[in-house]
Amino acid sequence: MRFTPSLRSLLHKPGSTFAIMRKILTLLSLIILSSIQLVAQTNPLWTQEKVKNYLPHMTVLEVEDFLTRSDMVIIPVGALEQHAGHLPIGSDFLNGVERCKLIAQERDILVAPVLMAGQSPYHMGFAGTISLKAETILKVHLEAVESLIQHGFKRFVIMNSHGGNRAISTLLVDQINQTTGGIAVSFSDAVRPFYPRDNNTSSSNSNSPRLFDRHGGTPETSSSMYLIPNLVQMDKAVTPVLTLPDHMRAILPQVISGDPTALMVFLAEGLKAESTGKNTSTAEMSSTGVWGERNPNESSLERGRSGTLRSVQAAVGFIDRWNELRPYKGKK
Repeated sequence: MRFTPSLRSLLHKPGSTFAIMRKILTLLSLIILSSIQLVAQTNPLWTQEKVKNYLPHMTVLEVEDFLTRSDMVIIPVGALEQHAGHLPIGSDFLNGVERCKLIAQERDILVAPVLMAGQSPYHMGFAGTISLKAETILKVHLEAVESLIQHGFKRFVIMNSHGGNRAISTLLVDQINQTTGGIAVSFSDAVRPFYPRDNNTSSSNSNSPRLFDRHGGTPETSSSMYLIPNLVQMDKAVTPVLTLPDHMRAILPQVISGDPTALMVFLAEGLKAESTGKNTSTAEMSSTGVWGERNPNESSLERGRSGTLRSVQAAVGFIDRWNELRPYKGKK
């Protein structure tokens, strides 16, 4: 663009409106250029947003401020194990953490994940599974709890988000109470009395034939569709072919009907490491890794949302009651 001599003089005349506008435009151009360069230099894969009360995102100052209001911690105990072709290997860990985050938005409870992996020896026939020994999981979590106690935290809610960790989580709660200054409860036991009544069964396949439906099946897939939606690949979900030892197949109808004794003995033998010789590892029983007979495509986002929100509501009820019974008086 060409300027006349008079206009050119105005653009460069100190103090003139044109000169000031020129400086502003130059400054804006520099700011925009710097912003573009800054964005280009940061990690293009970073997608996380800061989450309230989530320990990995918090600063020291934020933790100190939290301790002026609460001494309560929730620790999800998850797993890194196969979940067939439609769910990520980190489903148990990720779903547990996300559920805890949702609870922590409603009440002041610190979300402190410690380990991603859990006890999953029976899934080792599928690539990607990582399994830790029970004593390793227990020791690491106890040391983590002792660290948090040192900082002023006192009360711990242990959320088991993987069935294979049930006994470990129970022992962890006991050992915190027996060997440390902390006070621990099991999430499932704590929230059970606070679950709202749910008379709507339309979202739980009530009109479908009753089928065995556990690991990687419609309950877990539905929860994942709500909690970690962009990691679920429903186009890869297929109906599994389930192969059970004859004596387990014989009692399966009673398991499905809800017989508690049948379920107890079924689970005592089912899903065990190949090295036990029981022939009940996932790879020995399932064609896909799903331990069930229902097509995971029968899962629904609404079922996952409803179940999650009921769980969060129950957790809030328990936290309020615990705070009522044992009011927090601040860090001593």
